[in-house]
Amino acid sequence: MTYREICVLFFDAGIESAAWDAALLIERFCGESAERVPLDAAREYDSPELAAAVKKRAERYPLQYLLGEWQFYRQTYEVSPDCLIPRSDTEILVEEAIKRLPPNALFADLCTGSGCIAISILAERPDTRAAAVEKFPKTLALAERNAVRNGVRERFEPICADVLRERCLPDGMQFDAILSNPPYIKREVLATLAPELASEPTVALDGGDDGLIFYRRIVETRAEKLKKDGFFLFEIGFDQAEDLRRIGAEAGFDDCRVIRDFGGNDRVVMLGRTSRGGSA
Repeated sequence: MTYREICVLFFDAGIESAAWDAALLIERFCGESAERVPLDAAREYDSPELAAAVKKRAERYPLQYLLGEWQFYRQTYEVSPDCLIPRSDTEILVEEAIKRLPPNALFADLCTGSGCIAISILAERPDTRAAAVEKFPKTLALAERNAVRNGVRERFEPICADVLRERCLPDGMQFDAILSNPPYIKREVLATLAPELASEPTVALDGGDDGLIFYRRIVETRAEKLKKDGFFLFEIGFDQAEDLRRIGAEAGFDDCRVIRDFGGNDRVVMLGRTSRGGSA
């Protein structure tokens, strides 16, 4: 099987990043540098593991799961079907947290998944500590491995709990910020998403009938865990900013700031309180 043949197979399967995916799989299973692979497009790669991975990718199985790891922000993360794949859009939330967290901050990351949000912040802000909450033990164990891999395990407290149903943050602890990239896709939309998403955990995508169930629950029940000047920081869907503004206002958070991604879409919402009572 050659690089050229794999590219054609992936193009025919409707994979937009066909050439790069092919190069990364050859690098992973055959040891050739991904940058050098296209220079010898007719070279034969005799690897059963590569052939099996190419077949799965052509069926639109996620590239990241085949590679077993993925880059996010400035770190590398183990990924598996037990977690949502880290995406570059979520780096907007990480950057906002790095800028907004006060010195020596303690923050919570709810629905932590791979741990990429909390861990990348900890890696960039060595003065901070995090409590990372995840419902599923296998996913939380993966996040712990990622914390070890990226050198922040001593400042990363894993908590196995259901954000929707349990008192998931320790008694007596107050947080400078509560962060989350929760499931936020409307249930009726799930069937229309890209084929690769069918292999990712549905529970990490399904935000209920209106996509807002996690936001409402977190804001309504976790506000008491924030310090006086504390804030919520959420990743959101492109059309959910006004919903978050309303949810925040109903809970007494009059400062709502919306940050857009590089595509110009609303991507992150910060909810805080102002002393003057006006919204920003």
